[in-house]
Amino acid sequence: MDLAELTAEMHRFVESKGWYAADSPRPQTPRNLAISLVLEAAEVLEMYQWSETPPDDDRLAGELADVGLYLLQLASIAGVDLEQAILDKLRTNYRRTW
Repeated sequence: MDLAELTAEMHRFVESKGWYAADSPRPQTPRNLAISLVLEAAEVLEMYQWSETPPDDDRLAGELADVGLYLLQLASIAGVDLEQAILDKLRTNYRRTW
């Protein structure tokens, strides 16, 4: 499955929960999605707070999936072609001095 297919599946899930509805208690705005993305990333970080390794590989996978889903949704809602943005950023990074 590629990014476009993953994004479409994510949208199907969000739609099935009614979160795109105008009266949703969880408005799917770029601001709210950015906040959710950071909160999920913080949950990944929390797993490493007192240890060099996560306590549970399955939990880590789930939290990383949450981060990925919010990233896909934010990019899509904001009109960013995430696949192209990543490729562009990689090209830029190859030219950077670290």
